[in-house]
Amino acid sequence: MTAPETTSPASATPAPTPSWREAWAVYMQPRVLIVLMLGFSSGLPLALSGSTLLVWMRESGVDLGTIGLFALVGTPYTLKFIWAPLVDALHVPIFTRAFGRRRGWLVFSQLLLIGAILLLALTDPARSPLFVALGALLVATMSSTQDIVVDAFRVESLPESEQAAGMASYVAAYRIGMLVSTAGVLFLVSAFEDTGIGRNAAWMWGYVAMAALVLIGTLTALAATEPEQSVRAEAKTRGEAAFSRVMHAAIGAFSEFLARKYAWVALAFVVLFKFTDAFSGTMTAPFVIDLGFTRNDYAAIVKGVGLIATLIGGFAGGYLARRYSLVASLWIGGVLQAISNLVFAWLAYVGVNQWALAVAISAENFTGAIGTVIFVAYLSALCQNPLHTATQYALLTALAAVGRTYLSSGAGFVAETTGWPLFFVISVAVAVPSLILLAWLQRRGHFEAVGPVRV
Repeated sequence: MTAPETTSPASATPAPTPSWREAWAVYMQPRVLIVLMLGFSSGLPLALSGSTLLVWMRESGVDLGTIGLFALVGTPYTLKFIWAPLVDALHVPIFTRAFGRRRGWLVFSQLLLIGAILLLALTDPARSPLFVALGALLVATMSSTQDIVVDAFRVESLPESEQAAGMASYVAAYRIGMLVSTAGVLFLVSAFEDTGIGRNAAWMWGYVAMAALVLIGTLTALAATEPEQSVRAEAKTRGEAAFSRVMHAAIGAFSEFLARKYAWVALAFVVLFKFTDAFSGTMTAPFVIDLGFTRNDYAAIVKGVGLIATLIGGFAGGYLARRYSLVASLWIGGVLQAISNLVFAWLAYVGVNQWALAVAISAENFTGAIGTVIFVAYLSALCQNPLHTATQYALLTALAAVGRTYLSSGAGFVAETTGWPLFFVISVAVAVPSLILLAWLQRRGHFEAVGPVRV
């Protein structure tokens, strides 16, 4: 295995700024469309072991204490970096030979995901919550494994000029997949009940329908071609034993990254960049309810209008990342997602007004999506060695989740102490450390050094 080689920023010729037509035409590239379809397949199963399942359980009479414990079912999404080296290094019998290194794992994980969803569909929350938990855990594990492979496939198959567009398409399709497995399932279950089917049977068929939709991702994987970077990496390691490949993937992923200049500062930046979004986003639902909006207002505006704003913001972020440099795009995304929190401080003074809520939610989701797409384009640029793309990307996304999962856990106490207007002003201020790190890394040439890496 040879050491990664980076292109020299000094010798690189600056790419001309693309026109509007060129910037948007990238979304029609076959590689980007493949990533879009895989995004739908990745977003589909998340709610099936989360919010949709909790609705099914509550309708079945499961107590709130048991339902609350089901938050632990999402653990595989946080810990997926632990088994990511296996995905990077091991071959799946028959599948790898037939489809290649990444596509073989894609098809294999999706077939296992379909089986896990069908198994969950056959459970009865009222009679056996333990079996429901095991089924949900299997769905989450197979879903997070699919995410590992899709992330690696996306990073390796798209050239640098298409990474941001690919991520924008992925985010949009991911959100649509989540919408199908939440609102879509609820509508399906109601339709089945209207035909005279019992409630539990209606839920079962709703989940069976979702398992069938995973086949969209499987057909996409079959239609795709194996990334050239993955083919070269496979040729490099073909003669190694399985254990040796796993150890190289696990150790190499960490050592290669930490050997880079300013690695620890970059990791701190990864943890903090989306913290401002997570800090305010944690309290959006209680804030809206506290102001006096109804549950219907929340569903229609926060979820409905918010989804539209997120999709538009995702594609806008892809356009910005393609048109401007990586560091300039990060500055735009970082500042926008921070100052957008001020619209909630304004909403706190306006009070119950559906139009004001729509404006606030649109601004927050639009800017947040811009920041997300540009940020993930940056993460993708950090993971260009195909020998351990899956491992590095899984680790970086786990670090990025620290702000959402742990650092934001005290947001409720801050809101309770300060009141809503000041809380959202503070949520802007928590973006300052990430912007300081961004400036520090920019001055030391970190972003010029980040570029395509080959084996």
